[in-house]
Amino acid sequence: MIKYKIDILSALKQTGYSTYKIKQEKIFNQSQLQQIRDNKLLTQDALNKVCALLDCQPGDILEYIPDMEDI
Repeated sequence: MIKYKIDILSALKQTGYSTYKIKQEKIFNQSQLQQIRDNKLLTQDALNKVCALLDCQPGDILEYIPDMEDI
């Protein structure tokens, strides 16, 4: 199972991107914000935006955790 290592919204807020600013600048739509809140995986395009805003690599925010269902 792939999960987030970090709280994306908190990390964005620390870099100056509050949810208000994200909505105002139309960086993510409401559906994408809800996916982040619910810890659901984002699309590749949205993940690209997160990495660009946080100046990081996908491996810095995602991790693979083996699950019995994956075997």
